[in-house]
This record gives sequence, structure tokens and C-alpha cells, in this order.
Amino acid sequence: MKKLVWAIGFILICFSLNAQDIIGQWNGILKFQGMQLRLVFNIEKVDTIFAATMDSPDQGANGIPVKSVSFKNSVLKLELPNLFIQYEGILNEESTIVGNFKQGAISIPLTLTKEIAKKEVVIRPQEPQKPYGYYTEDVYFENRKENFSLAGTLSLPQKEGVFPAVILISGSGPQNRDEEVFGHKPFLVLSDYLTKNGIAVLRFDDRGTAESKGNFQTATSFDFAIDVESAVNYLRSRKEINKKKIGLIGHSEGGIIAPMLAAKDKEISFIVLIAGTGIIGSDLLLLQQELIGRANGISETELQKSKKESKAAFGLIQKFENNDSLKLELGSFIKQHLDDEILAQIQNGMSLDDFIKNQVHVLTTSWMYNFLNYDPSIILEKVKCPVLALNGSKDLQVPSKINLDAIETALKKAKNKNITIKELAGLNHLFQECETGSPVEYAKIEQTFSPTALKEIADWIKSQW
Repeated sequence: MKKLVWAIGFILICFSLNAQDIIGQWNGILKFQGMQLRLVFNIEKVDTIFAATMDSPDQGANGIPVKSVSFKNSVLKLELPNLFIQYEGILNEESTIVGNFKQGAISIPLTLTKEIAKKEVVIRPQEPQKPYGYYTEDVYFENRKENFSLAGTLSLPQKEGVFPAVILISGSGPQNRDEEVFGHKPFLVLSDYLTKNGIAVLRFDDRGTAESKGNFQTATSFDFAIDVESAVNYLRSRKEINKKKIGLIGHSEGGIIAPMLAAKDKEISFIVLIAGTGIIGSDLLLLQQELIGRANGISETELQKSKKESKAAFGLIQKFENNDSLKLELGSFIKQHLDDEILAQIQNGMSLDDFIKNQVHVLTTSWMYNFLNYDPSIILEKVKCPVLALNGSKDLQVPSKINLDAIETALKKAKNKNITIKELAGLNHLFQECETGSPVEYAKIEQTFSPTALKEIADWIKSQW
């Protein structure tokens, strides 16, 4: 059950200070596996009652209600049960709150101060610096089917002219227009390279993220496809874009979404799948779990045990409709398979019922339910436009050979005449040159995007015209 687990714990030191000192804006930075995420807690007091909201500036989320706030004997406690978030810290004599942030099974030290938090500078030599040498414009366009706006950046080789164009489609999780993750900005680097090669690029914040509106939490890949369709329609409205030369580049989950559009919109000029998937989601997650676990030193006995349990859990999800019956079955299954190590973690951080509720929630979100049951090969069998599919040989999240083979097989069933399939040696899921491919390396690697992969993408796109 390790892959289903998120647990948490902390150590506190107490001081006694005035309750008035807790009122105001408190800033901190979560640091986890090379990532830095700013958090802000806004605390006020009405009569004798404390209240608070949480902001996550890097995710474009503001004013998130904190359900429970207490401050007693210099101990601050904050709870957001809908997000499985808890924070507990001690206000010391230096007006600093030292404590731990918990979300599900993850526990991360978090210090809060009244000063505005600034991220540490990391070395990312490929990130372009302004002025770029080409034209960029912040843009907004509408998802008319769901009635909200999306925000992004359009890069043009020159301000005037007519150019071929691509839309970048991000991987899973709430991503901003740069697909910022683990301290890297892959889409900023890719956009810069393509624009310098004469190709216009539109990249945009996922719905509900940064400057884009809409609700990310309830969305599935099918909903994100509507957002990409809105981006295509926007590009077709721009006089600088050659409407017969608009393509899609999808990374990871984006590689699932791009074929959805290409299968139904015959005007899409081409698609590029970078670490795109070709097999059903449940099988992909089982492979991912096994490969990453092995790279991180988990024993073969534990790996096979975890794989068996995950497969059974996924089987329940595929058997039942996504409703209360599924949640009851999953809750019972998880409870039966808890081992002593996990039980010890639960006792450290949360109640057994809350732990199980958290695990069930993760497995039954609309996104997860659809992802586990979705077979991308079905849509790929309908794609007729030119396709470039790339993957890294050390990708442990979307294993290269099995997914590239599945993509190629499906496209041949579509009788697609323009297919290029390539495995790039030594690259991981983010297309970085790496040692093992494990996600723990992502943030440690200075390189954001392999120059070899950048050249493959740009050269192939230009060869289509």
C-alpha cells in the first residue's frame, strides 16, 4: 500500500506570546524534492474568534478558506480538511512560527514570518532572459463551452508576419504556462527554442491555475481537451498565424489530450507526443510504481506485494461506477491491507478514518477515475495527421518501449502514413540527460530540456512543410 500512502508528523517547541501577535499575513516556502512553493496565511480575529484564508501564489490560488483556526499557548493550528491540509507551529519570541505543514501523508517543515517570502535562486542555464529577441504577448481567450477565460503567452518570431504555430499542452497536475515543476520551466525553454526557429508558440496556464479561471480540481483529460480546443480557435483568430499550419505538442498527459483534438479536428496540421502514453492508465501506473520503486531501492518482495495490492485496488475502480459504493469498497480494501509501518505513520499524524478517507479521495477523483480507465490507443487509431512520438530511454513515469510500441501500433491501425517514433537515449520523463531516470533527480539536474530533444522536435516540425 506504499504507493497509496501520504503520511505526516512534526516536533514542536513552545513559547508564550500575546495572541495579538498572530494576526496578519504570514509567509513561508514549502521545499520538497527540489520544488519551492510559496504559501501565505492571512489570519484575523473577530471578537474572540480567529479566522484565516490561505493563498498559494505560485499556483494562482487565493482566498482558500481555512476551516479551523486556533491559537493557544503560542501554538497555531490551521486545518483545511477538504484539501487534507494541516499546519501546526509555535510562535517564538522572534515573531517566527516554526512548525510542520501536512497534506495527506506528506510532512514538510514550514517556517512562517511576516516578511514576504522569496524563493531561493536555482541554476537553470537554459532559461531565456529578457529581452528575448522575438515578440511575446500576454493573451486571454475564452472557453466558450464552460464560460471562463484562459491566460497564456503567445510568442512570435517577429511582431509582423504570418507564421506556423504550435500549442503546448502540459502534463498532469496544475501547471502554469511554463509547465513549471521541480524548479524547471520546460515549456519556457521549448517555446524559446521553437520561436527562434520561426514557429509561433502559444502556451497557457491550466484552468484554475495562475491567471486562468475555471475549476482544475473537478476536471478530467476530456475537460482539458476543451481548453486546448479553445486555444486552437483563438490562434485561428490571429492574423499572424497560418491557419493551415497549426500543430499540438503534448507532454505526458498532454500526449493523451493532443490526439483527442487531432482525431476530431481534421485541420490540425500535426501532433508531437513527448512522453505520451499508449497504454491504459491502470497498467501505466503499475509500471510506473514498479520502476520508480526499484530505482529508489525498494526490495523486489515489497514491490511485488505493492503491485498486487495496487492492481486489486485499480480493479475495484474499474469494476464499479465512481459513486458511494466504490468508496465503501475501496475503504474496506485499504483497511484490510494496512501494514504495521503504515499504521505507525497514521498514529503519528492522523486518525485511521481520516487516513482511509484521504486514500479513497485520491483514488476516486474524477481525474483519477477517468485516467485509470482510459485507453489512449482507441483515439490514436483515429488520428490521420502527421505524428512525432518521442520518449526518453530512462523515463520511469511513462516507460519508453511499451508506450512507443503501443502508439505506433494504434497509428498504423489508423493507416496513418506519416509516423515518426523515436526513443532518445539517456533522457528521463522531463527530457533531461540523467543517471537513473528517478524523479528524485529532476530538481538536481541543471539541464531543463535536452538540446538533442529540442532539435528533434523543431527539425521534424519544419520538415512537415
